[in-house]
Amino acid sequence: MMRIANHNIKTYRLKSVRTILTSTLLLCSSVVSGQSVLKYVDPDIGTAHSRWFFYTPAAVPGGMAKLAPSTNGHYGNASGWEAVGYDTRQNSIEGFVHFHEWQVGGVSFMPTIGELKVKPGGLDTLNSGYRSHFDRKNQIAEPGYYKVLLDDYNITAELTATKRVGFHRYTFPQNDQSHIILDIGNVQGESGPVIDAGIKMLDDTHFEGFVYTYPKYVKIYDPDGKVNMYFYGEINKKPDNIGSFTANGITQASRSANGKGAGLFLNYKTTENETIEIKVGLSYTSIANAKLNLETEANGISFDQAKARAQQTWQHELSKIYVEGKNDTDKVKFYTGLFHALLGRGIASDVNGAYPKHGGVIGQLQTDAQGKPGHDFINTDAIWGAFWDLTQLWSLSYPGSYEDFVHTQLQVYKDKGWFGDGIANSEYISGVGTNFVGLTIAAAYQAGIRDYDVNLAYKAIRANELGWKGRKPGSGKMDVKPFTEYGYVPFLENYGGNYTADSTGAVFSASHTLEYSFSAFAAAQMAKALGKEKDYQKLIKYSNGWRYLYNPANKLIQPKKADGTFIDKFDPYAPWRGYQEGNAMQYTFYVPQNPEALIAIQGKDYFNNNLDEIFQKSEKDGFGGGKTINAFAGITSIYNHGNEPSLHISWLFNFSGKPWLTQKWTRRICDEFYGVEPIHGYGYGQDEDQGQLGSWYVMTALGLFDVKGFTDAKPIVELSSPIFDKATIALGNHKQLIIETKNNSKENVYIQSVKFNGKLLNNCWLYRDELMQGGKMVFTMGKQPNKAWGSKIPPPSVQ
Repeated sequence: MMRIANHNIKTYRLKSVRTILTSTLLLCSSVVSGQSVLKYVDPDIGTAHSRWFFYTPAAVPGGMAKLAPSTNGHYGNASGWEAVGYDTRQNSIEGFVHFHEWQVGGVSFMPTIGELKVKPGGLDTLNSGYRSHFDRKNQIAEPGYYKVLLDDYNITAELTATKRVGFHRYTFPQNDQSHIILDIGNVQGESGPVIDAGIKMLDDTHFEGFVYTYPKYVKIYDPDGKVNMYFYGEINKKPDNIGSFTANGITQASRSANGKGAGLFLNYKTTENETIEIKVGLSYTSIANAKLNLETEANGISFDQAKARAQQTWQHELSKIYVEGKNDTDKVKFYTGLFHALLGRGIASDVNGAYPKHGGVIGQLQTDAQGKPGHDFINTDAIWGAFWDLTQLWSLSYPGSYEDFVHTQLQVYKDKGWFGDGIANSEYISGVGTNFVGLTIAAAYQAGIRDYDVNLAYKAIRANELGWKGRKPGSGKMDVKPFTEYGYVPFLENYGGNYTADSTGAVFSASHTLEYSFSAFAAAQMAKALGKEKDYQKLIKYSNGWRYLYNPANKLIQPKKADGTFIDKFDPYAPWRGYQEGNAMQYTFYVPQNPEALIAIQGKDYFNNNLDEIFQKSEKDGFGGGKTINAFAGITSIYNHGNEPSLHISWLFNFSGKPWLTQKWTRRICDEFYGVEPIHGYGYGQDEDQGQLGSWYVMTALGLFDVKGFTDAKPIVELSSPIFDKATIALGNHKQLIIETKNNSKENVYIQSVKFNGKLLNNCWLYRDELMQGGKMVFTMGKQPNKAWGSKIPPPSVQ
């Protein structure tokens, strides 16, 4: 069952030494690039209604160990996805949790003094448990580091991390009743119910354990699966005595606990300002690998050293895009967005390449002669909409992240037969149920990311777009059969069961039709590039499925029944009836694969006037759901920047002959939708899915974007109004791109002219391969639009 390579631990320790040297080089390179950018990252932004994986400051980019305080994590959530974990409106902390991913959460520690309590207690009944008040004036949250004073105990807690190891440092007051609570067997965030848990002390200073959970989305989409978490820890001071607890109560003088609610309490007598440090190796495969991860990444490393290296890593990665300008608020938005983008999807494989395969089985990634895997296996929320932000950012400067995503999904395909829309430890957690993995990998191919078996990738992509026999619900696209039969997905009213789609149609039929049309286009372009002409012809036909649902009477995309008639009682502002997380007003613009055709069918004047009016109205609601704190606040709005289906719309004026309106509205969205406050961050408590809204800001602030998400056979990059005076970008191909903006100001949002490497650009776009050659792009800006610039030749809508 367990297939783990037996590599010599000395090899990993040698690699750890190399990691130290690399960290030193990273620090040197970041100093050369300019001042530290960490001061512009504010993890507290948007922490009202933030998702479980959103607020994890004590982590490194893409790490497994994502440590964070929890204000309400043990409450879980009813639907399996709602905001939980850290809420800026709550003023008590119930523990510091190690695992934070989509549908993954567990292992909470808490230092206390005084009367022993082993339950966190309620938010409204603070004396009922071990939670403590805190004041945000006494909190520090930075990339790679977190610190807070727990007011009820006068204990300072600090957190940092390597990729797979969490570090704690607790500074106690003088007290004869000091405790560290290791709370293992309870719900954390989106984890769902704990099926089993166990923890035991191995000796005076080492402990190990496991947590098995059954998240709601695993139960729905991959019912035979489960999410396992393992840990191995060491503490730098022997406890005076140890006890245990479970859901049934406390056992004194006990060194182990098993079952739901399992945990240990470590008791100490502490002196004033005495510090106790803990290192915790994490793994999704085994305790042995959790131990190996700790020994490889943290052996002989102090808390301060781990913090320094974590922050050096963040400085290096964030500085790959170094922006300069007078407005620090914009820099805070930019680097906080980039922080969330890089924090996002976390590693699930161990240092030796072991990864969670399915249902507790351990898989093994291919490794080199030194035992190092070529790529990491990751956990990931659905990639829904990420082609309009995150993957564009990855392909610009972080291709390694894109490669890890592709390799992960191809491994899942080999293991389970289908891509996973979203995955937690290889388990399907479909989420939106459409599955854009094929499009994302096809776009990677077009962007030159091809370090994988291309033929296998295309086979999987083709199956994702056209296959339905034996398809597993968690892979999404359960309505592929009717889409390929009708050319669109027929509407189902009042569909029951766990799934919203089947072999006859879907509740979200209109949005699915639009999405499948787009992903069919992406697959068609890859088919053509590989010389598969028959597949190309078939797929390109399906890419026009949106035309079946276009209603010329109201100029909207409207769901159709299987008999070819439009649905009645149609409300263009109503979500959930034909549209997922949106409505007809928003989804009608969802034809990114062929904007020219959408503009032509509506008429250019109507298209421009209508869309401009939409943004004028939307601005009054902050380009979303106004100030309502809810992830779905904007789904009944005329435009909703707080959710994925709308993210390309402001860029469509580049295709309709009025690029100055793209410049106007993209700047307005950056200025007004995005904020720098705990409540007004990504809208007001909107749904920032693992860095996507942050990535959108980063790309748009640079003035770079592609409506098609690089799915064209020859991808382009569209241009708009850059925010900063200068941006120096380390491209993923090791070249450098500098973007300078002359006459830049909040008022001068309109492009007057653009030069690239000394040559005037008259179009509002260029081919991506030209941009990736690097050099200097100079924008000259003005207060009034230059309507002649970029308006004559729109970006191509090649079919």
